[in-house]
Amino acid sequence: MNDSPLLSCDARQLGRSLRLWRTLRRLKQGAVAAELKVSQTTVSRWESGSAAPSLDEQQALRRLMAARLDSAADFELGRLVERTPAPVHLICDLSHRLLAMSRARESLCRLPRAALMGRALWRYATPEIVAQEARLDDLGWYEPGPDAIEFDTGAAVEQDMPIWSSRMRWVRFQLSDGSFVRLAETLA
Repeated sequence: MNDSPLLSCDARQLGRSLRLWRTLRRLKQGAVAAELKVSQTTVSRWESGSAAPSLDEQQALRRLMAARLDSAADFELGRLVERTPAPVHLICDLSHRLLAMSRARESLCRLPRAALMGRALWRYATPEIVAQEARLDDLGWYEPGPDAIEFDTGAAVEQDMPIWSSRMRWVRFQLSDGSFVRLAETLA
């Protein structure tokens, strides 16, 4: 698999996510434009869906809006994930970077949690995960309060973060700063 999460969110969802992210931070389009070295009009077009950011701009937007466990509540969420007995992990919904992992999930990995933290997990995705990612918009994933998504995945066990044939559940929710995360759970 390639390391890029470009399949995770097409330009339309990225623009919609930018608008929400910016609004929650009370940032004007001009401030975001200055940060990304583009015009305010460009940011407006991205948010409205009338223009798509280039691949480099998409990567810059993902870095800018990446989820972080910065607040006390978000940090506590990370601790809860780490302490749960189920094999789960928490990732940034835009960048797929690992934010937290349970000990049960870590026990299945070839690398310790510390070596995987902050790393984009997209490279470990099975074909079924890639296909599910491509369907997220159709499933209402980017709408407020989306339903959890369950699907079956095949195995990819010869890697640092193995995936076994199993049923997976994804749940998307918002952190206190407005960024989105995904809780990924292996069900069986």
